[in-house]
Amino acid sequence: MAIPGVGGSGLIFVGIAFILFLASTFSPQSFGYMRMSTADAVAPLIDVVTKPIRAVADTVRNVSGLSELQAENAQLRQENMKLKEWYQTALLLEAENKSLKDLLNVKLDAPHRTVTTRVFADSGSTFVKSVLVAAGSVDGVERGQAVLSGEGLIGRVTEAGENSARVLLITDVNSRVPVLVEDTRQHAILAGSNSDIAVLNHLPPDSNVQNGARVVTSGQGGMFPPGLAVGRIQKTTGGKPQVHLFADFNRLVHVRIIDKGNDGSNLIVEPVQIN
Repeated sequence: MAIPGVGGSGLIFVGIAFILFLASTFSPQSFGYMRMSTADAVAPLIDVVTKPIRAVADTVRNVSGLSELQAENAQLRQENMKLKEWYQTALLLEAENKSLKDLLNVKLDAPHRTVTTRVFADSGSTFVKSVLVAAGSVDGVERGQAVLSGEGLIGRVTEAGENSARVLLITDVNSRVPVLVEDTRQHAILAGSNSDIAVLNHLPPDSNVQNGARVVTSGQGGMFPPGLAVGRIQKTTGGKPQVHLFADFNRLVHVRIIDKGNDGSNLIVEPVQIN
């Protein structure tokens, strides 16, 4: 039976779309390579198209921030004096800490390496929270690596092409991150909710987490290094504790991808601050 308003060529396209829909439903992994190949192909084009837009956005941010800079300047001078005092104290503590480690013969973990790259596209979907970054396997990026912004953890690499990679954000409803509440040392699972607020699952029944307590990665499972900053507790009444995430997911521009391997010859090497 013919569909009104649809010709023969239209039926062919409808049939192809239906077949692709069925294939992606029953075997989504088979389309991973196709997706990342497409992302690798369009990444340079997206970069060229969005470059003028980014330039205009940077200019607007710079102009609107002039008045704020003047107000912050005086405050920064005062903070600078305090930081100089703290810096001298930190040097003394660092020397003392090194002396104690040498005395105790403490074995430290190898420093992490990172790939610094730029976000060039996001999912644009209400139901899937992910971004594409302009670094891939040629830069040492692999599936499963943790990704940070300047404020804290934002997600992990789920697909890696040659020159681009997809990052599943920790705000996604499918994201699960083993975490630790610092003040009580209690383990939990951070679950995304497709918003800037995440929830803590699998806390012990007698847990007494407090508002404002820092939440960091626990390192369990080996997916994320331990100690990466995640957010702070916002306790709810009669429900699961919520976590206000440190990262601003509406302003992601540059990110760092943590390399878990030992080679790192192709990486842009930077020290990672694990808070």
